[in-house]
Amino acid sequence: MAETTGGGTDTGEGAVRLRKASWKYVGPGIVVAATGVGAGDLVATLIAGSKFGYTLLWAAIIGCLVKISLAEATGRWHLATGRTLFEGWRSLGQWTTYYFAVYVVIWGFVYGATAMSSSALPLVALFPDGPSLKTWAVICGLLGLAFVWFNRYAVFEKAMTVVIGMKFLIVVYVAIRVAPDLGNAVKGLAPALPDGSLLYTLGLIGGVGGTITMAAYGYWVNSKGWTDISWLKVMRLDNRVAYLTTGVFVVAMMIIGAELLHSTNIALTSGDRGLIDLGKVLEDKFGAVTANLFLIGFFATSFGALMGVWHGVSLMFADFVERLRRERGAAGASGGEDMVEEVAAGKREKSVPFRAYLLWLTFPPMGLLFLDQPFGLVIAYGVLGAFFMPFLALTLLWLLNSSRTPKQWRNGILSNVMLAGAGLLFLILCVQQVRDLPW
Repeated sequence: MAETTGGGTDTGEGAVRLRKASWKYVGPGIVVAATGVGAGDLVATLIAGSKFGYTLLWAAIIGCLVKISLAEATGRWHLATGRTLFEGWRSLGQWTTYYFAVYVVIWGFVYGATAMSSSALPLVALFPDGPSLKTWAVICGLLGLAFVWFNRYAVFEKAMTVVIGMKFLIVVYVAIRVAPDLGNAVKGLAPALPDGSLLYTLGLIGGVGGTITMAAYGYWVNSKGWTDISWLKVMRLDNRVAYLTTGVFVVAMMIIGAELLHSTNIALTSGDRGLIDLGKVLEDKFGAVTANLFLIGFFATSFGALMGVWHGVSLMFADFVERLRRERGAAGASGGEDMVEEVAAGKREKSVPFRAYLLWLTFPPMGLLFLDQPFGLVIAYGVLGAFFMPFLALTLLWLLNSSRTPKQWRNGILSNVMLAGAGLLFLILCVQQVRDLPW
């Protein structure tokens, strides 16, 4: 990471005064924590806890440190260069544009249906005599669309703060309710690899909180009004809050998996439905109130991820379109004004591409709710999605060690080690995910 001393830095190219890190500024980190940990991440952690108890707790902690380094690199690129991440990708060659264009279209189409279904599952469990799963899914999609369409970042951040508060309090409450074995939990901090645990370990390190929302973090940083390097200390505090919060979720869910499932040999259904299974286990053991609270937390987790993607990835898509328009000199493309400043001013949230992608995330995927996903689409979605995290880690490593970044804000040894390690980890996970697809 770039070295700083006191309140600023002086590298011979001029001193930069860094603002004092303060809790009152924290915000984008809350958004990324609410978005990045979806229901699928919670199930993966639960299953790891149910199979291996507390043994892999250390891997979950390392995973949070990896994500801190990735998000810090993303935010530092935006602040140090005054350029958005897509501008950085574009400078590496047209291949990045082709990948992102295909990825954002196919991924958004399939993810939209997945997010709506995941948000609907706990509502069906909470209201068994109410609408069907598909109806709830459509309602959730429309609510997410309306909220993001009519509100700007400031309101969006406040709503996500409420979401993260619900998730935090409910998941921690349930973890305390199952009476964790603190002695075994402490032992789980020592690295160990039980037989058959390698893939679960890699998944815990690389999976939880690791999605395209990590790339969106830089855009939320700009939307907050942080547009230059003076905000670096503030961004770093904000980022640490994000992944410390994520760490609490992960540890709490592993406690639940270890205490409630591992000790009783209860198996969960894979995917988001595993949380419905857990709700039933909680009801049998602790009663309907605890089970319903957990289902509310499940809904907050899923719907928070939906709203976060609806906003963050739409911002990225709008930036992608605007960049291409400027390069091609399209009529009506704005000139001159810095693209980071436009994100900070909220212009992307009012743009046609932003709203077009919102519609793409909402309405076409509703068709998938009523149909089986086509085989080719499943394969394309799986391959493109698996490649995104290594793409992010390795391109950040490239950008932040090149002349594209001012010298004093380029990577230090620690950042290079973390990003290189993350890139290798995500490449291994990418290969494994592609191998596991139903070819």
